[in-house]
Amino acid sequence: MPGRLCGLFENTGTAMYDAIIIGAGMSGLAAGIRLAHFDQKVCILERHTTIGGLNSFYRINGRNYDVGLHAVTNYLSSRAPKRGPMTRLLRQLRIKWEDLSLTPQVGSTIAFPGVRLDFTNEFERFESEVADKFPGQVDNLRRLVDQLIDYDDLGQVGNETSAREVVGRYIDDPLLVEMIFCPLLYYGGARECDMEWGQFSIMFRSIFLEGFSRPFKGVRLILKNLVRKFKSLGGELRLRAGVSRVVARGGHVERLVLDDGSEVEGRRILSSAGWRETMRLCEEPTPESTPSGQLSFIESISVLDTFPRNLGHDRTIVFFNDSREFHYEKPEGLVDLRSGVICSPNNFAYEEPLGDGVVRITALANYDRWAELDEDAYRLEKLRWYDRSVDSAVRFMPDFRRHVVDTDMFTPTTIRRFTGHDNGAVYGAPSKRYDGRTHLDNLYVCGTDQGMVGIIGSIISGITVANAYCLRE
Repeated sequence: MPGRLCGLFENTGTAMYDAIIIGAGMSGLAAGIRLAHFDQKVCILERHTTIGGLNSFYRINGRNYDVGLHAVTNYLSSRAPKRGPMTRLLRQLRIKWEDLSLTPQVGSTIAFPGVRLDFTNEFERFESEVADKFPGQVDNLRRLVDQLIDYDDLGQVGNETSAREVVGRYIDDPLLVEMIFCPLLYYGGARECDMEWGQFSIMFRSIFLEGFSRPFKGVRLILKNLVRKFKSLGGELRLRAGVSRVVARGGHVERLVLDDGSEVEGRRILSSAGWRETMRLCEEPTPESTPSGQLSFIESISVLDTFPRNLGHDRTIVFFNDSREFHYEKPEGLVDLRSGVICSPNNFAYEEPLGDGVVRITALANYDRWAELDEDAYRLEKLRWYDRSVDSAVRFMPDFRRHVVDTDMFTPTTIRRFTGHDNGAVYGAPSKRYDGRTHLDNLYVCGTDQGMVGIIGSIISGITVANAYCLRE
C-alpha cells in the first residue's frame, strides 16, 4: 500500500489536510474512507448537525424516519456482475457484505391504466411480464438490454444521446416505453421526460437487472457503518462546519473559509455540494448553458396500526401513472398527482417484521411554489397535500386511511434544507460532470452532479473521484 502521499505541511497557523471533502453525504463519506485507507489526512466538513444529506434520517414523536430511502439499488444477486457497483463498493471500501445487512424486495409493480408489470430482483420475472402483457416485445427488450452501456464504459460512450431516442429503436410499443421510463426517471431523472443514454443504462441495470434491497434499520445502518469506518482510519468529521467561500489564486484553491470565519487548507478539495452550488462557493458565475435542476418531490409518510400486507398489499414499491402517457416534469402547481411512487418498507423479505406498518408516497412538486408560502400557509398546504397524496395512492393499493396512527411529510423546501441543492432538485443539475473536474486544478465534484445517483451510485461516485484525482501524483 502506498504511504502518505503528501508529506508534511508547513505550520502556517491554519488547519492543513491532504484532502478536504465538502459534505458528509454518501459520496463524501465514501471518498473520505477511500483516501484515509492510504494514510491521507482527511477532513469532511458538514454544514448540518446530521450526516447523510438527502439520504439522512430524523426522529419525531419517538419514531425514526428515513429522509430519502425507499430502497437500495444494485442488490448483489446472482446476476450482479463481479465488476458492478456493489462489488466495487465492498472491495474498495473494505466493507463486508454482512455489514450492510441488506434484505431483498418481495416484489414491485409498475401500474398504468389497465396494465401492471411486476418485477423482482430476478430479471426473468420482468421479461415474462413483458411477454405476457406486450406480446411481440420481449425480444425487443432483450435486444435493448444487450445495448446497455457497461459500467466500465460510463462517462466515455454515448452519454449525451437521448435515452428515449435509443429505446425507441428497440421498443416500438409507446406504452411499454412509458412504463420502462417511469421507475427509472423517478429514481434517477435529473431532466424532464428524458435522460441521457448513459444514465438510463445505470438506472436500468441498478433497478431491473440487479434490484432492490433495504437494511432492516434503514439508512441509519449504512451511515453508521461508513462513519465508523472513516473515523477508525483516522478521518476527521466536523459537523456545523459549513463552507462559505472557496478562496483561489492562479487557478488553484488556497483555502476554504467556513461559516464561522475560520479557515482550512488542503492539497485537494472534493465537493459533494453540487456543481452550481460549488461554483457559488468559488464566487464563479455559472453560465446560462448550465441550467439548474428543477425536479423535486413531496413525500407523505403514514404510520399504520397494522402491516400493509394485512390489508392485502404485498408490493414493495408501486410506480403508478394514471394515463398511458407519463409526464415527468416540474408541475405548474404545488404538486402533480397524476403519477407517483408508493413504498412499503415492511414489504422486504425480513426475517422479522418492522416495528410499525409504514406507507410512503412520493409525487412531483414545484419548489418555487412551496418556497413562496408563509409559515401558516406552508403548514396548511402540507396537511392538504398529505390527504391528496393518499387519495391518489389508494387508487393503486388497498385503502389504509382508517389505520393511520401518525403522519409526517417533507416537501421541496425540506430537501433544499437537507441537501443545499438549488430548487430542492433531488437529482441535481440535468447536465452531469462525469470527469469531476472544475476550473480549478485541485477542486473536484463528486456525488449527484458528477453523474451517479442513489445510495450506491453516490458511494461509487465518491470512490471514483477519490481514485482518479487524490491517489495519483
